[in-house]
Amino acid sequence: MFNRIREDLNCIFDRDPAARNAFDVITSYPGFHALLVHRFSHWLWKLGLRWLSRWLSSIMRWFTGIEIHPGACIGRRFFIDHGMGVVIGETAEIGDDCTLYHGVTLGGTSWNKGKRHPTLGNNVVVGAGAKVLGPITVGTGARVGSNAVVVKDVPAEATVVGIPGHLVKTRGSSPKKHGDHEKRKAFAEKIGFDAYGTSDGDMPDPVANAVNAMLDHIHAMDNKMETMCKALKSLGMEIADLNLPELGPCKISQEDEPEHIESEQHLESADAGQGKSEPD
Repeated sequence: MFNRIREDLNCIFDRDPAARNAFDVITSYPGFHALLVHRFSHWLWKLGLRWLSRWLSSIMRWFTGIEIHPGACIGRRFFIDHGMGVVIGETAEIGDDCTLYHGVTLGGTSWNKGKRHPTLGNNVVVGAGAKVLGPITVGTGARVGSNAVVVKDVPAEATVVGIPGHLVKTRGSSPKKHGDHEKRKAFAEKIGFDAYGTSDGDMPDPVANAVNAMLDHIHAMDNKMETMCKALKSLGMEIADLNLPELGPCKISQEDEPEHIESEQHLESADAGQGKSEPD
């Protein structure tokens, strides 16, 4: 039992850079407090002391804002970061090395008794505000994006985002996808564009995907144009080589706006003056 508590304590230092020392964690981390009481209330639940275990979990909910049903099965080295608003249902099962952020719900979609809450594999991360609902399985190493609503099984090593949750990435991409990414990156550098590296993370956003599709299309058009130019040159046509201009930073500057307004006012006053000078 004490080894479990030591593991739960030490895993916080691996996942939260704000954790300074053991005393800090023991006295001020609500996720650790809720988990510690759950370990005890779950033991009471298995002994058949249902009311006492539910009463302890309710008391801890008042203190921490985290509601963990004593019937939930939680593995080793479990970490709840921040914790406020986390709800874990009775039949939920959580594997080892999992991390939940604030506002996460592992809830059910049925009023029927039996298995009605999700099962999380090992090393699963569920982002802030995400809802994982129903007797589904989230595979080992999966990632659930913030505020996602997941109602279907998630394969291992996958990333799910959106409402309803949809698969956006599976880690360990194929060599072809890696090659496409390298070509896209090289062409972006060629035309002076940098997509801020957003497509390299575990949570690709729709804007980055749209930009990547545009880069792929432009790259294909560029290759076709080069092929056409080579073909025309082989037929004797002279075509000047044209280097693509570099794209500078696109910034909206407000320094020019006063001059623009002043010039418009000057034109208006000039037009008014001309109108006055015309003879009736």
